[in-house]
Amino acid sequence: MVDEIAKPERRVDLDWIRIIAFGLLILYHVGMLFVPWDYHVKSAHILPSLEPLMLALNPWRLSLLFLVSGAATRFMANKLAPAALFKGRAARLLPPLLFGMFVIVPPQSYFQVVEKSGFAGSFVQFYLSRYLAFAPQFCEAGRCLMLPTWNHLWFVVYLFVYTAVLALLLAVAPRLVRGVEIRLAPALSGVGLLLLPALALAALRLFVYPSFPQTNTLIGDWYNHALYGTVFAFGYLFALDEGVAAATQRLRWPALVTAIICYASFMLWRVLRQEGVQLPEALTLYSRFAYGAFQWVSILAILGFGRRWLTRDTAARRYLTDAVFPYYIVHQTTIIATAYALRDWALPAAAEAALILAATFASCALTYEIVRRIAWLRPLFGLKLLNTRHSGLKPLRCPTEGSRNAAAEALTISADSR
Repeated sequence: MVDEIAKPERRVDLDWIRIIAFGLLILYHVGMLFVPWDYHVKSAHILPSLEPLMLALNPWRLSLLFLVSGAATRFMANKLAPAALFKGRAARLLPPLLFGMFVIVPPQSYFQVVEKSGFAGSFVQFYLSRYLAFAPQFCEAGRCLMLPTWNHLWFVVYLFVYTAVLALLLAVAPRLVRGVEIRLAPALSGVGLLLLPALALAALRLFVYPSFPQTNTLIGDWYNHALYGTVFAFGYLFALDEGVAAATQRLRWPALVTAIICYASFMLWRVLRQEGVQLPEALTLYSRFAYGAFQWVSILAILGFGRRWLTRDTAARRYLTDAVFPYYIVHQTTIIATAYALRDWALPAAAEAALILAATFASCALTYEIVRRIAWLRPLFGLKLLNTRHSGLKPLRCPTEGSRNAAAEALTISADSR
């Protein structure tokens, strides 16, 4: 469905939110090396004191990115027919997914099995005999590593599926989609924007999550689909609604206060449980409710403060918007490879983390600077084919007008392999 009403061509605040969220993603994945939670490889320094900070980010960061992805999809759909929307997203998402699975991701799995399973062969041996097995590998205690894998690229898979479902709905029932938007917008233009989505996500945490834990494997991952599909739909439906956008700004302080209360609630429950305190079932249910509500009110606070403060368009915004997808594709492999290379250096935790961060940002920046200049590499990293006649791309220059127009269709990319 192409909206005939004149609408703004982009939301600069959402671009900045996407960029900031990705920066947090890199920090989060580096943090995964140091907290006690399972990850592909681990640092020798395990720091439980980092858990509260990680838990302040973990509930909402991916939901926020799916929401912004939905908004980006709306800007695309406002200019494209459903079939063109589907074809455009397939062309932008599927080549990087396949390239990533067979070129970028394999080193992650190799370092993982060397460290955790004691695999002693070379990377070439691992790749040819185990990674390309298309079967469960390295089984232990009833758990197997499914190879090949998409690891952090699961976000691309889910985004493609949600876009495909949306394109189908726009093709067969455009009035239904528009009707949902028209009916919900008034309820979400006031305090309902604070309460209704929070209650919805809390209900998912209470009633769906216990039966369907997060797997990131697409099939049977019903809690993730309910959560991420909902926020993706929200971003799509209300990206162009000025009433909802204005409400995010008005409600930013109440949302922030509510987020702090919810976070304190489920963290208190977590601390008591870790200390072996016998907790009533009602308190456990409340902690789940608080966690689900925290997911939404955190997002709402970020959207509100972003609309208030992140309104300035700059060359940095245009450059980073285009760079997000290549950064996303490369970052986790760099983190894992660097952490594995440093495992015997006996560095202090702060120095190790600093080196990993520096290597990751340098690798991402270098990759983007190379890829954006080579026509055949661009589609493999989610960039549009280069039109040299109009792009004006030259060495060491930020994207010009052609890239700015392409940025309206930029993908929101973030991932977590947990």
